Parts: sequence; structure tokens; C-alpha cells
Amino acid sequence: MAANPMRKVALRNLSAHKVRLALTLLSVVLGTAFIAGSFVFTDTLQRTFDGIFAGQARGVDVRVSPKERGAQGIPNNVVGELAKYPGVRTVAPSVNGPVVLLTPDGKQAVQTAGAPTVGQSYLPPDKAVAEPDTFVQGAPPSRPGEIALNPRGAERAGLHVGEPTKILVPSKQEPVPVTLTGIFDMPSDTGGLISVLFDDAQARELFTDGLHVAYADLAATGIPGDQLRDNLAKDLPDYKVQNGDQVRADMKKEISNALNFINYFLLAFGAIALIVGTFIIYNTFSMIVAQRLRELALLRAVGASRRQVGASVVVEALIIGLIGSAVGLVAGIGLAYGLSSVLNAFDLGLPTGSMAVLPRTIAVGLLVGLVVTVLSAYAPARRAARIPPVEAMREEFASAGDSLRTRTIAGVVLAVAGVVLVVFGAQSTGGTAATVVGVGALALIFAVLLAAPALSRPVVSVLGVLTRPFGPVGRMARNNAVRNPRRTAATAFALTLGLMLVAAIGILGASAKASVSVLVDKGVQADFVLAGPQPIGVPFGAADAVRTSVPGVTEAIGVRGVAVKIGDEQVAGTSPDGPLDRVLSFDLAEGTKALGDSDILVSQDEADDRGWRLGQRIEVGSFDGKKIPLTITGIYKKNPVLGPVIVPSAVYRQVIPVSFQTDFVVLVKAAPGTNPAQLRTNLEKATAPFVVVQVQDREEFKGAQAQQINTLLAILYGLLALAVVIAILGIINTLALSVVERRREIGMLRAVGMQRAQVRRSIYLESMVIAVFGAVVGMVLGIGLGIGFLRTLRDLGLDAIAIPWSQLVLMLVGSAVVGVLAALWPGVRAARTPPLAAIADL
Repeated sequence: MAANPMRKVALRNLSAHKVRLALTLLSVVLGTAFIAGSFVFTDTLQRTFDGIFAGQARGVDVRVSPKERGAQGIPNNVVGELAKYPGVRTVAPSVNGPVVLLTPDGKQAVQTAGAPTVGQSYLPPDKAVAEPDTFVQGAPPSRPGEIALNPRGAERAGLHVGEPTKILVPSKQEPVPVTLTGIFDMPSDTGGLISVLFDDAQARELFTDGLHVAYADLAATGIPGDQLRDNLAKDLPDYKVQNGDQVRADMKKEISNALNFINYFLLAFGAIALIVGTFIIYNTFSMIVAQRLRELALLRAVGASRRQVGASVVVEALIIGLIGSAVGLVAGIGLAYGLSSVLNAFDLGLPTGSMAVLPRTIAVGLLVGLVVTVLSAYAPARRAARIPPVEAMREEFASAGDSLRTRTIAGVVLAVAGVVLVVFGAQSTGGTAATVVGVGALALIFAVLLAAPALSRPVVSVLGVLTRPFGPVGRMARNNAVRNPRRTAATAFALTLGLMLVAAIGILGASAKASVSVLVDKGVQADFVLAGPQPIGVPFGAADAVRTSVPGVTEAIGVRGVAVKIGDEQVAGTSPDGPLDRVLSFDLAEGTKALGDSDILVSQDEADDRGWRLGQRIEVGSFDGKKIPLTITGIYKKNPVLGPVIVPSAVYRQVIPVSFQTDFVVLVKAAPGTNPAQLRTNLEKATAPFVVVQVQDREEFKGAQAQQINTLLAILYGLLALAVVIAILGIINTLALSVVERRREIGMLRAVGMQRAQVRRSIYLESMVIAVFGAVVGMVLGIGLGIGFLRTLRDLGLDAIAIPWSQLVLMLVGSAVVGVLAALWPGVRAARTPPLAAIADL
């Protein structure tokens, strides 16, 4: 029964401080909502994809496909043998590849953003194995030149049955004229996916080398499907043999892996939000306890035990955690819905479905919110319980604080360890080095957390220059920020963490753009670059059109990405369709830059690692087991653009499936004396049939790459905005509580003549100084960590370090503005403090 009065005390204390309760709740809600929202978003996507894949490979008893991605496919002779295999009733070969659907006028590509446009073969029901597509309009393609589309694809293109259009196929020389003959229903028609069905003969001509198909679906007869699968697996050890369930499981696994990345990404920022929220909650409860010391001491004096006093504070945290987590779960569902709507508004092609709220999401959301809140309140609760009643009743006790020496020493030790780890990790490259830098970053964050109170005094004293123009009011604001370093540090830490991440990401982005600029300036000797969207790139026909029809062009070299196997290892490199050194500059260590059909150029690092030498005969392999002997005719110095190997176009066509053959870019060099403006006009005319191709000069090409980097950074900054919002709320919360804590002091100042405007101004300036302090520490930390991580990425070509000083200055100014805005409400509240009532307040 003794605990009941303390529960009542906790409940009444919460109800008596509604504003403080609301601010504390909000920090829990935001952190929990981000965690719950990320789970709901990815679970919804997963469930939608599961529904889509449930309709895949229906009716298929066995599918035979290549073991490795990137292989040419299943040879036609193997398909023929499968048709004669015991227990096989029907063999349905399939081919597919990426395409671009054009509008009926042929002048625009049908944009699908993140979702692909896929062309594939259509087999009539008597030749197919899987369940046939249901046509809602028209008829399926029956001859070359005819296509069928899914409803979303037809809608996006503005096409109706019977209307002509064109299709771009990357490996072909010109757009393919086609006529829409039918529209078919498909279970996955909920995102931006566009599915184009071709007549089987035309699909083979467009997407294969004439010798392979992508895979073969089989129907069994006379024996169970699984028995047929097992028999084929024994006789075809070089291929993947699966039943329909296994095919669907593989698809789900691939999507799950992709969604895991999204989930981890969102959860990482959710964790940041929770960390920031944790310190706000911790700071709130610390201040609550400080303000209630005399109240708690009075409870001790009238018979409450230490355990009961501590429990009363924890009960408050438990109630806040429970309510905040519950509201956060609801907000998380809304956040997931909003995120899905925003992504769909940007036409990223994600499938949509009803929100999936799993029991795991509810459990994790509630548990995280409760644990974070209760743990944040535990230390203040212990401190409250251990305070001697008589001492706590003394006025000066509330403002006294224990020594900062121990935590400062611990912070300095962690800072030294963090700096050592960051510097050590930055000396090398790769995942291990990045991990070392990451551990060092974590140590530095905790170092700032521990040492910030001691650090705040000298830094805030220096920053006091910002308040000097405001005279005595400015000095008072600076003194208020200095005299309680714990509160100042805890308030600023939320902003420190947010701006540390913003600064580090800003440096990564600026350095990535600078590195691209350096690579283009030093390496690209071309006057114009033809570029296209991924994965389409630049269709082969564009380069040929430029070579044959544009006067003033001396070189038009297509540059392609290639992957080969060397031993059991996959190696990515470059393959040009002409003399690469005429349009791209790279340094040779030995040998020649000339590249014959049976030659290979290798980087110096690759040669050293594998013990290769000039003139040596080596073998590279395709992903379907083909071995191609090549002679090393040149060894070039490390170049991140080219990769470890350069292989001739003849090898590229042997190892890359036809459906994925495309130029990454085409580098165009003009003859001396050619008018650039006229050449550009001619290039645009020649490439006009290939709608997706963009003609860019070198500056425009650099700008396009920078824009892609900006797009990625925009997503990161959008998510980081949540941490900054929580930080602002933390400043508001702390200042509001600070006003309550200093109620008698403010009342005394008002009584001796301080005007309301001066009270407000002092709160504004105090908040501004605290915000700038947090921003300065965060930016210094972010710059160091950003440079450390960049050094680990040197192998990827990110070797130019650029610090966006203008952005950092804007962040400082913005932090000062944020500090003032965050103080508006607390400042008004402080100014309204009744002098006599505040002085008489006990």
C-alpha cells in the first residue's frame, strides 16, 4: 500500500506539468515513429512483392537456368535435349532484356524512374508451361513487329490497341517499329514496371546471340515434377535446376536483400533520432529532478524511502515511454504511408499495397520507446533517491553540481583513442579501414558526450563575443549558458550530433563532385560526351550514327563496363570499341596502349597482385565457362575510371549477354577548327532517334554527375532533418525547463527593473550561444570524420578532398537562427513571470 501514494505523486506531477510532459513525449514519439515507420514501410513492400512473386512460375514444374548471373543463358542445343528428356512434356524457352518504350510520336521515352522496362518473349498457351497471361484488350503478339503491354505501361505511353510506336533496344543500331496488339493483366501492375511482350522469334533476335535463351521452363509428364527436377539436376550439373517454389523463393530472397539495405538505412537514421531523443529525455528528467529536489526531500522527510522516491521518477518515465511509444507506433504507420506516397509522387516505381503492421513492429516499437525512456530516467532517479533531505531543502543545493573531473578525463581518453583510430584507419582503404574509422567515430561521439560540459565553459565564453553588442543583457545570457555546463552540453549535444552528420555527408558529397571533376578534367580528352540513363546507357546505334553522319568528328569511341572471370574471381573493367587513348588519357607503366582483338591491358596493381608481366599469356573467362586466351600488351598506372583491366570489344561481345550490351558513354572528339555549336547541333540531330541519349560537353557531363550525387545526398539530408528537428525541440524543452528552474531569479530581476523585452532577449541570446556551440563542435567533428572516411575510399577514385565552407558557414548562421527561433516560446514565458509571485514561490 505504501507504493500507492508515490504512484499518485508521479501521476499528479505529470498532470501538473502538461507542457513539459508534451515536449518529453514528443521526443519519444519521433524516435519511435522513425523505427516503427521503417519496419512498416519495408514490411509493406515485402508483402507486396510476396504477392507479386506468388504469381510467378505458376504451372512450372522445373526451370533450368544458368548458375551465374551474367552468363549467356541456356544453349539452344541443351534446350533441344531437354525436349527429348524422359518425363518432359513441354519445354518453354524464354528470353528477356531491358528496353525503352517510346511515345507514339517517337520523340519521348516513357519514364519509369526506378522501375524497369522489360521486354520478353510471348509463347501461346499451347507452347507455354506457366499459367497464361490474361488479355483484357486485343490479342497477343503473333508475328515480328507486334507487342503487348501491361495496363500501366499502355497508360503511361498513351497507347491504344492498334497504334504504332517504337522500342529502343540498347544493343541494336536503330529503334524497332512495333504496333500494340493487346493489353494483358499482370499481378505486379502496381508500380512503375512496364512489361513488353514480343513474338518469340523477334524476342530472340533482339535479346540473344541466336545460340542461347535466358532459361527454359519444363512441364513434367508421367513422373512428379520434383522427381524430374532431381533427375535433371544430376544430369545437368553446370546449370541451376529448380522447381517453381524454389524459383519464387530465389526471387523473394533477392528482393529481401534489397529491402534489407533500405531497412538498415532507415533504421540507422531511426537510431540517430532515438539517440538524440534519448539525450533530450535524459536532460529533461535531470532538470525535472533538479527542480523537484526540495519537493522530493520533503517526501523523504515525511517518511518516503529512497526506493519510493526513485521509483516515483521511474514511474513518470514509464508512463511517458508507454504513451510516447504507442503514439509513435501510430505516427510510424503514418510516416510509412507518407514515405510511400512521396516516393510514388517522384515516380520511383515502387509497388503499392495495404500497410503491413506486424506484431514484431509493435513489440519492437513499444520496447524501444519504454527502454530508452526508463533508462534515461534511471540515473536522475538514483541521484534523487540518494540526496539527503536536509541538504536538498537548501536553496543553493539545486544549483550545485558534482565535479566534472571524472567524466572529463574519460572523455579525453576516448577522444585520444578516437583520433588514433580515425588516423590509423585513414592510412589504408577498403571495408576494414572504414570499420576502424567508424569505431573511432563512435569513440569521438562518446568523448564529446562526456567532455562537452567541461568544453562548453571556454567555448561558450569565447562565443560570448556574439552577445557583446547587447550589453548587460548579452553578458547575462552568456553567464547563464556558462554556469550550468551540464545543461548547456546536454542541450547542445543533440544539435552537435545532427550537424556532425550533415557536415560529414556534405564533405563526402563535395569531395565526390570534386573527384569527378578532376577525373574528367585530367582524363577525358573528348569535346562532347554522349550519355544515357542506367541501365540503358547509350544504344550502340548512336555511336555509329555519329561516326557515319556527323562531319567534323574525328573519333566517337564507345566506352563500356565489362565483367570477366579471372580464375574464380569476378573482375570489373573497361572495354572500348576503338582506340581509347585518343579520347581518354591514362598513364602507361610499360608496353603499348594499342589493343588488338586478342590483347589485354592491365593495371599495375593488378599485375603486381597476380604476378603478371608484359607479354604474358593469360586466360579470362565468361560467366558460362568460356575461356578466352589474351596477351598482356600494356600495363597502365592505377586509374579508378578504367578499373583493373581493359579488354577489346571482341571479348566484350563474347562475355556480356546481348540483352545487356550497351555503351556506358560515347566520347566524341572534334576535328581541329570545328565549330563547337554547329557540331553540337549535328550531334543532337544524329542521335535524335535514340531519344534517351544526351549530348553534353565536359562541363555539362560533370554537372550531370554532380546532380546524381546531389540527388543521393538529398535523401540523406531529408532523413537527417528529423534529427535536427528533434534537436530544436530539445533546445525548446531545455529552455522551457530552464525558465521554470530560474523562476525566482527571473522574478527578482523583474522586481529590480528588468523589462520584459530584456528578459526575452536574454533567453534568445542564451539559446543562440548554446546552438552555435553545438554547431561548432558538430562541424569540427564532422569535418574530421568526413576526411577520415574519404581517405578509406581512395581506391574508388574519391581522392580529392573538398570542404564546402560556404555550406558550413550557412550551417553556423542557421544554427544561430535556430537557437533564436527555439527560444521564442520559452522567452515569452519567462517574460510573463509575475515578479512578486515568483519571489514568494517556495
